[in-house]
Amino acid sequence: MKKRDFKGSVVLNPVPVVLITSRNKEGKDNVFTVGWAGTVCTRPPMLSISIRPERLSYDYIKESMEFVVNIPHAGMTKKVDFCGVRSGKKIDKIKEMNFTMRECDNINVAYIEECPINIECRVRQIIPFGSHDMFIADVLSSHINEDLIDEKGKIHFEKGDLIAYCHGEYYKLPRTSLGCFGHSVMKKKQTKPNTNKSIKENKDTKENKKTNNLDKKTKNKNKSKVKSLGNKKTKSKSSKNNKKSISKKKKR
Repeated sequence: MKKRDFKGSVVLNPVPVVLITSRNKEGKDNVFTVGWAGTVCTRPPMLSISIRPERLSYDYIKESMEFVVNIPHAGMTKKVDFCGVRSGKKIDKIKEMNFTMRECDNINVAYIEECPINIECRVRQIIPFGSHDMFIADVLSSHINEDLIDEKGKIHFEKGDLIAYCHGEYYKLPRTSLGCFGHSVMKKKQTKPNTNKSIKENKDTKENKKTNNLDKKTKNKNKSKVKSLGNKKTKSKSSKNNKKSISKKKKR
């Protein structure tokens, strides 16, 4: 396939769809969408969001140095889009979308109850670049719907009906997995032989051998008996014949 070159264009797609909630020093809340969000570090847990300086939430987060990453489900797509195209300077988007807000445990910000996943963050550093400034933050805690967690504690994000954003379009993520991490080098599990079964089989074969040997011995004994009886008969017949021939000679 022939390729076309795009100079200086960031085409890293798809990206996660997130709703960012924040609160300024006056206690006013706002929600908006962020296209550039991602994991920065595992230990300590850190993530980043990039925001245009002209956005209202830019000022809110810069004031409080706190925010929440709310991950919505597919049923919220229309509300997500509304929060992305409408400005909090003109309308209260949280009230318009009728979101249920819950206070966080570690920061003075509320999260959206309807979102299956909520991540509490505190800003560590702000790096200005160009069109966007990057807010690097520590992850303090997360709130995850219980129906996404199995009995072993594993989080099944695929059950959350999450959505991705790709070049201006929203897409629902599939539930079917293409393979787990490392599946390309995994060795096939070999079924262990049933030791109890093999022991039993060995016993059976030994018993069969014994019975076969006994059968052979009895057959050989019977054969020898038959032979001995045959020899006795032939001997008796020959003795009778000898006696007859002697008597005939005498008569002559």
